[in-house]
Amino acid sequence: MKIAVIGLGFVGLTLSSVLASRGITTIGIDSDIKKCSKIAKGIPTFFEPNLEKTLKKALKKKLIITNKLYSINNCNFIFITVGTPEKKNGEIDLSFIKAVVSSVGKLISKNKKKPIILIKSTVIPGTMKNVVLPILERNSKKKAGKDFGLISNPEFLQESRAIQDTIKPHVVVLGGYRTKFMKKTEKFFSRFNPNVPIIITNHQTAEMIKYANNSFLATKISFINQIASICQAIPDTNIDDIAETIGLDPRIGNLFLNAGPGYGGSCLPKDINAIINLSSKIGVEPTLLNAVEKTNKLQISNIMGLIKQNIRKIKGKKITILGVAFKPDTDDIRDSMGIELVRRLMKSGANVTIHDPKALDNARKIFHSNAKYATSISSALKNCQCAVIMTKWKQYEKINNKTIKHMNKKLIIDSRRILSNKNLDAKYYAIGLGQKT
Repeated sequence: MKIAVIGLGFVGLTLSSVLASRGITTIGIDSDIKKCSKIAKGIPTFFEPNLEKTLKKALKKKLIITNKLYSINNCNFIFITVGTPEKKNGEIDLSFIKAVVSSVGKLISKNKKKPIILIKSTVIPGTMKNVVLPILERNSKKKAGKDFGLISNPEFLQESRAIQDTIKPHVVVLGGYRTKFMKKTEKFFSRFNPNVPIIITNHQTAEMIKYANNSFLATKISFINQIASICQAIPDTNIDDIAETIGLDPRIGNLFLNAGPGYGGSCLPKDINAIINLSSKIGVEPTLLNAVEKTNKLQISNIMGLIKQNIRKIKGKKITILGVAFKPDTDDIRDSMGIELVRRLMKSGANVTIHDPKALDNARKIFHSNAKYATSISSALKNCQCAVIMTKWKQYEKINNKTIKHMNKKLIIDSRRILSNKNLDAKYYAIGLGQKT
């Protein structure tokens, strides 16, 4: 068996590394020559726990890295994992996937093999039927279901646990026609992911599953954040106790009930905006989803309000942001609430210092010399008048009175409640905790 993975971003590099590390001949393909060169040396282009170890193992076994798309020739499965970034109007940009699919179509036109093409890229319902399929059939001069297989295979990877999620996902979704190609694909996944439920449906439903999944997760986050905002206004109220209790209800579950500054990352904001945009186009008012998105944006306003309430004029004040990665154990700052807070503070004239164990370099690419960057927590806090914890890094749990002693004004705003059980010699506010009476 021979597998090609086109696009070596978060999904593609993780998938190709896991496949090859388990002894499957895998060709990882990306148009970026520099990226390919780096990956071929065993160096991932982003931070993800256990990825580097898995990649090096894969390279020693059966992983080939190249920028040559024609390497898909003679492959049994072709996974397409290129990005579908968000446009300004909330739509997804299909230009990358159109370009790849067009080239793949031309290449398989000369190939006697009947490959199975799986689209893992997140696309709105109807994309496979109305965009991908016509391009492939036109450029290959072949028929889907007869000469090649075409299957929607949305991914559900979580950053910080991508390797684990690839090895044992909670579900495998396969969308497409129930042909011999679907049977082969089902057989492959049942071997690659044993004892994992496999849902077989049509293209449109498979595409919608991904958006429904992420929209529901975003809804859970916005719900608990709304409750946390209420708790803040009620003395001695604790959102963590509330979340733990309702999470024990099997109808609710305990995941994605960690109140904080709002959801971010590469998936939830983009996907909820895309489904809101699609809903409006087809004449369905996405009332709930609009509220979810609005609630999410209000979280930063809540934090800004706490800062202004305590230091009044922000202009000229040194404010430290602890954590700009959208979650711990990643360097991803896409749609990060920490990054958004830095932007708002800078707009208000603050002198911002940023600390993050993994995402500092990525932050520097955005703010350049407009911010200061600290490699230690103590240096980040020195002489600052307010510190805001935005990411739940374990390193921040170690903050104590010794760590904060050189702060100019000892004001800490903790969006993750990391330090809620510590007796700090500081004015302390935490999202979701009502002030003690």
